[in-house]
Amino acid sequence: MPEHVTSADGTPIAYEREGQGPAVVLVAGALCDRGSSVGNPARVLAGDFTVYRYDRRGRGDSGDSPAYAPQREVEDLAAVAAATGTVPYLYGHSSGGVLALLAVSSGLAVRKLAVYEPPFILEGTRPPPPAGLAGRLRELIGQGRRADALRLGLVQALQFPAEALGSLRASPSWPPLLALAHTLAYDLQLCGPGNRLPEQALATLATPTLVLYGSQSPAWARASAKRLAEVVPGARAQSLPGQGHNAEPEVLAPALRDFYLRP
Repeated sequence: MPEHVTSADGTPIAYEREGQGPAVVLVAGALCDRGSSVGNPARVLAGDFTVYRYDRRGRGDSGDSPAYAPQREVEDLAAVAAATGTVPYLYGHSSGGVLALLAVSSGLAVRKLAVYEPPFILEGTRPPPPAGLAGRLRELIGQGRRADALRLGLVQALQFPAEALGSLRASPSWPPLLALAHTLAYDLQLCGPGNRLPEQALATLATPTLVLYGSQSPAWARASAKRLAEVVPGARAQSLPGQGHNAEPEVLAPALRDFYLRP
C-alpha cells in the first residue's frame, strides 16, 4: 500500500519507497504513474538508494484538483521531497524532467538533478504541439470522450504514429493509458506554449545537473538535450548507447548511480 503526503493545496499525493541508502525521488513522464515501467530505474537503483516513486496529481492513488496549474505540481514534488527527511537526489523522465527542472529553478533543494529527454522543442527540429491542444483535450474529457482525447494527444503531442493506434487500442497497454488520458492536458500546460526551452529561467540554475538522452532517440530530442546542457551552468550531457526515449533500467541506472555518487 502507498503512503501519502499532503500537498500545499490539500491534495493527497501517493508515494512508495524501496531500497536503502541516500534518497532519490523519481518523477514520471506523460501517461505514466508510479508503477509504470517506462523510464523507471527504481528496481535497479534500489540496491544503492532509497527510491521514492510517486503518483503525480491526477494519476494512480493521488488526488487531483479542479483547476490544474504547474505550480501545484511543483508543490506536490516539494511535499514528496520533504517526506524523505533529507535533501534528496532527483530524477525526471520526459515531462517529469520538465517538472523537475521547474521545481529546482523555483527553489526546491536537491543534491543533484538528472533528467532524461525533457521534451523541449528547438525551433525547426520538429513541429510543436498545436496551439490550443490542451484546451481541446479538456473539452473531450469533459464530454466523456476519453478515447478520442487519448488518440488526439498521442498523435499531436507525442507524435505517436496514427497508423499504429489500432494495434495500441487492442493491446493491454490501452486501459492504463485511457485512465491517464486527462493528464495529457496537464503535461502540455506544464511544458508551456510550443514546448519552448526556457533558457532564461534555467541559465541561473546552480544545482549539479546531468542531461541524459538516447543515442537512438529522434534527432530533435538529442538536439534539445544537448542545448539544455549548454544552457544550465555546469551541466553535462550524456548519451546512452543503443537507447531510445524509454531507456532500459539496466542502462539508465548505472549512469544515474555514477552521477549521484561521484564526489
